[in-house]
Amino acid sequence: MRSPSGERIRCSARTSDKQAAREYHDHLKAQLWRKDVLGEEPDHLFEEAALLCLDLWEGQDDYTGKCRHIAYWKTQFAGRTVRSLTFDEICQKLPTHTTHKHRKPKPLSNGSKNRYLATMRRLLKLCKEWKWIPECPVFKEFKEPDVRVRWEPPEVIQRLIEAMTLEWMRDVSLVAVASGMREDELLSLEPCHVNLQQCTGWVVAEEAKNSYARSVPFNRDAMEVLQRRIPKAKKYVFERPSRDGKVRKISQIDARCFKRACEAVGIKDFRFHDLRHTWASWHVQRGTHLMVLKELGGWETLEMVQKYAHLAPSHMATHAETVNFWSNSPEQKKMPPQRAA
Repeated sequence: MRSPSGERIRCSARTSDKQAAREYHDHLKAQLWRKDVLGEEPDHLFEEAALLCLDLWEGQDDYTGKCRHIAYWKTQFAGRTVRSLTFDEICQKLPTHTTHKHRKPKPLSNGSKNRYLATMRRLLKLCKEWKWIPECPVFKEFKEPDVRVRWEPPEVIQRLIEAMTLEWMRDVSLVAVASGMREDELLSLEPCHVNLQQCTGWVVAEEAKNSYARSVPFNRDAMEVLQRRIPKAKKYVFERPSRDGKVRKISQIDARCFKRACEAVGIKDFRFHDLRHTWASWHVQRGTHLMVLKELGGWETLEMVQKYAHLAPSHMATHAETVNFWSNSPEQKKMPPQRAA
């Protein structure tokens, strides 16, 4: 096929149906004529924009999340032109529940909805840059709750772990609060990913939240558990034999055991992930620099660690002394001390 200007065009109709291929040929030829003669831009399908965007985004820190978002939006807008998409319709098509492979579906948070919207907004803005659409729809965001930082002091966490009735739950909780590792990272930890001599472990890319592998230094508390469990482990550090004698991977923590332990100690509104918050809070309170904490915890950006900064006000105290002038002045030193009334 040739365009009205004489340029040869070769592409696949992606179908074995001869009639459908002929219709696609005629449709494409009509679009090229309208573009060449009338100056109209041809309509582009959502799939075209999705493929181009994924190529451009490859290598970005949040590429895995964008792939997941695009895969979902394809189920909603396959075969649709990007020109026909509106913000109202995009909002109506937002997912309503999570689809975690190891957990029951639960309502999607406003923060997660905003991530899905951000991917679509970026896609449509690129379509505007490519002149596929005249304007990008105006996007609005859902209101997100304040950043949650929930932690407890060491003596409370000690009582919490002691109150757990399952040994493997005590062990995994202790390593969680001693290393800051996430739940999925802990439950997928294999003995070959731990170096007992160097007190170091590795989170492989497949199990990391941001898909980047990282090393994890273990302190004495974590090493005590690992040195006891690894010699007996068959495939995973935290594993549980079933009735048939086979060792199976633990897909998630025992929520009932954790809840009963919290009730026994008197802790309210505390989740397993809050052990990671507790670990980070302890580090900041003891003077660990935020940049170091970012690397220890495997966070992507420094902004994600800033939520713990308020727990260490002492790091500003020395700088406050820089602007002293009154207490060091000769006149102030000559003044007699004030008597209490």
